[in-house]
Amino acid sequence: MVLASLSLLACSSSNTPERVPIPPGSSIRAAAESLSAHHVIRSTTWFRLRAKLSGGNRTIKAGIYRFNRGTAIGTILTRLRAGDAEHLRVTLPVGGTLFDLARSVSSTLMIPEDSLFAAAGDSTALRHLGVTGLTAEGWLLPESFDFGGFDAARDVIARFVTARQQAWDSTWDRRAAAQHLDRESLLELASIVEAEAKDPAERPLIAAVYRNRLKAGMLLQADPTIQYGYLLRDGERKPRLYNKDYLFESPWNTYRHAGLPPGPIGNPSREAIEAVLAPAKVPYLYFVAGSDGKSLFATTLAEHQRNISKIRRNR
Repeated sequence: MVLASLSLLACSSSNTPERVPIPPGSSIRAAAESLSAHHVIRSTTWFRLRAKLSGGNRTIKAGIYRFNRGTAIGTILTRLRAGDAEHLRVTLPVGGTLFDLARSVSSTLMIPEDSLFAAAGDSTALRHLGVTGLTAEGWLLPESFDFGGFDAARDVIARFVTARQQAWDSTWDRRAAAQHLDRESLLELASIVEAEAKDPAERPLIAAVYRNRLKAGMLLQADPTIQYGYLLRDGERKPRLYNKDYLFESPWNTYRHAGLPPGPIGNPSREAIEAVLAPAKVPYLYFVAGSDGKSLFATTLAEHQRNISKIRRNR
């Protein structure tokens, strides 16, 4: 009879789980109030008593939990103590930018995009993380990570930057230095290669083109750098580039400014970094991508122009 009457203190069951936030540092009392506010339990007093009887007010873990109404209190306590909360996955795709990360963070963790951009440009925090660039762009590992729902923008940036540092090959800095590259310029080149390589197998060839252009004192003339300038100005890329866009005044426009852009234009993969450090041994200075994603490479401008004509005819 006692157990039957006590069961009435729980809410009636529901097939639709309630999303219950348990903020960091929450006590059993605070958890009970949150559960009650979301109609998972009816009696906060009984919940707290059960918590005490089942092992005292041991620490519960923060997170966003999903409970059906009427879930047994013992089950709720077990999950709260084990941290069996929702895992909110944030993904940065290979070659993705801070803009891609901001959109993922905004939709998944409800962190405003502006907050993410501010954290990505916090020079003091970046310095502590070992980032020497102007922002965290390029220094983020393209990967998926789970978050608990109470993370700040700085926590997200730190997670992706730390992952990049941990995944950094111990030989890369030495190999880069031997080729007169530092970590920043290595990431800048790799981000351009990543953006250009529609076919991943072409990364070493595309890297060779840009390395050869730098050695010859030529402009890089990389279309993705123009697009990145528009991304910074407008928050989006152009659907396609026209002749006037190659005159777009932006420090990122490598058709107008010699050398590398002011920073990476995305977050490259390990393979793109390796391609820059070990480019194909070819004399190519030009390439043009076809509609099938394959590129035609050339050593001379005349050959390059023939390749362009060939691709236009095929289209």
